[in-house]
Amino acid sequence: MKTINIHGKQYVEVKERIKYFRENFKDWSLTSEVIDLTEDRCVIKATISNEKSRVIASGIAYESKGSSYINKTSFIENCETSAWGRALANIGIGLDVAIASADEVLNAKAQDKFKKPKIEKLTDDKFSAMIVAIGEGKGNTVRERLCKYKISKKQQAKIDELLSDKKVENGVLGIIDELNSIEVPTEIKKSNN
Repeated sequence: MKTINIHGKQYVEVKERIKYFRENFKDWSLTSEVIDLTEDRCVIKATISNEKSRVIASGIAYESKGSSYINKTSFIENCETSAWGRALANIGIGLDVAIASADEVLNAKAQDKFKKPKIEKLTDDKFSAMIVAIGEGKGNTVRERLCKYKISKKQQAKIDELLSDKKVENGVLGIIDELNSIEVPTEIKKSNN
């Protein structure tokens, strides 16, 4: 079977495994079953049965929408291809080097590029800016951005308090009072003098 070199190892593409299967196992079947499907993820199980409908092997795959360039639009199709490749490998087709197919290895490498950014600590400056934004009626924007930061319990409690209807009714002046009550670290005080 034709292979592809990925970092010095030879891998067989799923299309090559399928061709081999169809040529050499004419009366056998390769079927797919969707195990889980949501708006942003998919799990598919592929099953290989012999001419007597006896299950010989299976393979399972998981894909997330947007985890790679191809998965932005075709995560379900990509998941099925991966499941087929694993099932075919489990009966020994294209198994010279690894169970993973070339398609899976390339997809895994592509997903590395799409890893989520690290969550950074919410600085005092950004925390103060969020408090002002809440006072200006931009509470929804603050809620959206909170997930990008690691927040202390004290910061979370303060933001939760300010986002409650009672504090928002006080408007900017109420928020300014809140800002004045926040302890500013000594190093920030020194840098502003």
